[in-house]
This record gives sequence, structure tokens and C-alpha cells, in this order.
Amino acid sequence: MALGLCRDVVAGASSLGAVEILLCPPAILLHRVSAAVEGSAVATGAQDIDEHDAGAYTGQTAAPMVADAGGSHVIVGHSERRTLFGETDARVAAKFAAALDHGLAPILCVGETREEREAGETEAVVARQLDAVIERCGIAGIARGIIAYEPVWAIGTGLTATPDQAQQVHAFLRARLADHDNDSAAGCRILYGGSMKPGNAAELMRQPDIDGGLIGGASLVAEDFLAICQAAADNASGAAG
Repeated sequence: MALGLCRDVVAGASSLGAVEILLCPPAILLHRVSAAVEGSAVATGAQDIDEHDAGAYTGQTAAPMVADAGGSHVIVGHSERRTLFGETDARVAAKFAAALDHGLAPILCVGETREEREAGETEAVVARQLDAVIERCGIAGIARGIIAYEPVWAIGTGLTATPDQAQQVHAFLRARLADHDNDSAAGCRILYGGSMKPGNAAELMRQPDIDGGLIGGASLVAEDFLAICQAAADNASGAAG
């Protein structure tokens, strides 16, 4: 299934133009997926890493393993890692640092639960999650990675933040970065990761501080995923308005 999806994405990506496409399969498939997209415009990454380079951590995937399997990126701090596996901000920051140490581009996920949003704590939560990484890696380290805002309440629930809601948080994150360095803030890519689909991708990516998407379920259907990629390409070229 994974290799068939890769073939379809690679074929569709060849005509998209100015858009970066990244596939992050399960760790045991990363080597095969990396080989399948070799020579194309599609890059690969891992869904998670351990913060340790080596040692007795049975079952974990270290950053050097990801690089050896052909990956160039890694997702850290995904909401499911935080909520289901109890990952703290400090551990996520350590994983971000480990990725940088081995030449991987980390994608830092931040986001609030429904309860936190309803309590008016969205900005406090994402600021805390972002600040933990800045404290560990510095603003220069953040600038070498990517940020993904994924409201936990909009993942797999059928709910989606409105473009205005998403833009507000993206703008807040960029302003938080600008408190440290304006150039890093302007150059940092901030993706939206809350149930982006073909039907809402164009409108979301028209927002000034939304630079792309961290796609979940829609990435498992090549036609849907490529439609989102097309929306990103159109936006980059100005065709989407």
C-alpha cells in the first residue's frame, strides 16, 4: 500500500512546480519509501525519534537510523505522542535537538486541546511548547526546523479550525519568534495540521502566516493528497488569489 501510494504521489508531484512534498511513513517502511521516491521531488522523514543517539532503548528509533534510512526530516511532539505517551515539553525539545545534531530537519508540533481552547489558554499552551524548544536549541535552532500548529480538537474529529482561527495562532507563533529574531520569524515555515483536506486547503493556505500543511488522513489517498499539494503550489505561484 505504501509503495503504491509513493508511486502515485511521485507521478503527480512531477507537474506541481513550486511545492515541497514530504512523506513520513512508519519507521519500518522509511527505507523502502525513501528508495521508492529517490530521484524525485518528494522527500521522506520519520514520524518520531528517540532523543538518545544510542544505548539500551529497545524499540526506539534514533536520529542516525532515520538518516541512514534516507530520511531528511522528522516529526517531534505530535499531539498523539504528547497525549498518549506522556511526552513532556522538555522531552520534545530534546528530540528536536537530537534531530538537529544529526542533520535532520525537525517538524515541531504544537497545539491545544479542546478544553484548553475553551478556557482561553491556546496562546499560553503553544507559547509554552515553543519556548521549551527555543530554550534548548535557541532561535537559530528553531530556524533550522519547521513548526506545525495542530489543534488537538481538530485532529480526526471532523472539526477544523476556521481560516481565521488558524491564522490567529500562526500569527501569534510568528510574533513569538520575532521577539527573538525578525529574520528567523519571517523565514520559519509554519504548517497547519488540523484536518486539512482538498476542500479547505486553498482557503487555509491563502492566510498570510500559513505556509503549508501537516496532513493526516487525507495523505493516505493520493488523489486527495495531491489536491492539497496543488493548492499549495497554486498559492505559492499566486494562482490561488
